[in-house]
Amino acid sequence: MIMKSTNKKISKTFGIKLLTVLIISLGLMTACAPPKSPEEVGATDPELLRESVKVLTEVMVNDIFSPPVASRVYVYSSVAAYEAVALNNDDYNSLAGQVHELTEGPKAGENVNLEIAGLHAFLTTGEELIFTTDEISMYRDSLYQDFLDKGLSKKVLNASKEYGQQVADHIISWANKDNYKETRGTQKYVVTDEPGRWVPTPPQYMDAIEPNWDKIRTMVLESPDQFKPVPPVPFSMEKGSEFYKQVMAVYDAVEKAESEHIAIAKFWDCNPFATRVKGHFMFAIKKITPGGHWMGITSIVTRDNEDDFAKTAAAYAETSIALFDAFISSWDEKFRSNLIRPETVINKYIDADWAPLLQTPPFPEYTSGHSTISRAAAEVLTKIYGPEVYFEDTTELDYGLPVRSFNSFIEASDEAAISRIYGGIHYPMAATHGITQGEGVGKFVADNLILSK
Repeated sequence: MIMKSTNKKISKTFGIKLLTVLIISLGLMTACAPPKSPEEVGATDPELLRESVKVLTEVMVNDIFSPPVASRVYVYSSVAAYEAVALNNDDYNSLAGQVHELTEGPKAGENVNLEIAGLHAFLTTGEELIFTTDEISMYRDSLYQDFLDKGLSKKVLNASKEYGQQVADHIISWANKDNYKETRGTQKYVVTDEPGRWVPTPPQYMDAIEPNWDKIRTMVLESPDQFKPVPPVPFSMEKGSEFYKQVMAVYDAVEKAESEHIAIAKFWDCNPFATRVKGHFMFAIKKITPGGHWMGITSIVTRDNEDDFAKTAAAYAETSIALFDAFISSWDEKFRSNLIRPETVINKYIDADWAPLLQTPPFPEYTSGHSTISRAAAEVLTKIYGPEVYFEDTTELDYGLPVRSFNSFIEASDEAAISRIYGGIHYPMAATHGITQGEGVGKFVADNLILSK
């Protein structure tokens, strides 16, 4: 009995020692395994950049960024990602000297992977420009840990992060000189009872958003009013006047709305300030901004086209530049004409109970921002991918809306423009002249930016 017990103890001890040796050996084998390349761990996949754009979008939706300010976050983040790649890629040109006041950034050193550097530059720049930063930092940390878990060497990861940080610091320094911070303390819009002038609209009656956005430094435009549209027709509620016809066109569009028109209006709503009132409670409805919608379209087309990381970064950069300058152009006109919204006019002069299909955004009516920025983005994307590109726009799926398909970017931008009339928040002239304004901006950006060699 004693011998059997002793044998069992010896056997158990031997088994434990053998297991320990195997574990140590396995650890040594793993430690001695050669590190994997960035390609092998998936770090060069352009889908990671698309995912990063989506994460940034989600943060801005939750933080309720205004459309102009969101365009600023998109453009500096996208330029940072692009510059990290372009500064070290013989196939692409830096944006230094092509956009206002941007100087050439640092070049990459040894062991740097440009795609990882581009991701770091994008996320770090975006993090600097938003309010809630936890989601960005958590996503970035999990991304890097995944690379390490798959076998990427710390040397490559650290060198790439360090270079991405250098590029981000360069872009953030440039961004800090665009007059954004100075406009935070400037005068708000002054509400008056002058006929035809914009006043706050229901349900929140918010102050006008970004009345000094024309003071922000443009990217490519020579001045905010370079593509100044024709003035709106004079305010007059006399029956038969041109303005009265504009008002009645909006009134009838809502009163006689067909199901397809309603679907179009809701698909392109993109109002981050939308709210609902239930009893004594008012709550926000989370929605993407108009610029975010077009960044989403850019994600879709780069994926459909199977673009590599560099071309994807270039598409985001050029599209975001067009959006940014188009917002400045549109806001320049909005606060020059200060035109009253259809909801205010119709409630006062025609039907006190009338309500638009969409909630009226909190800023002057003319020109339509959607029409302007959509056509500008469409012109740039047409330059990159061509005039006849079929795509299924899945951007609004996350916000409970179905897919819509288009045969070109111009077709999509036309629908975005007319959606504002169907929604009851813009006069036809605001959409028509907004398209012309956006076309001017978009073509000017497309003609003056040379990203690929």
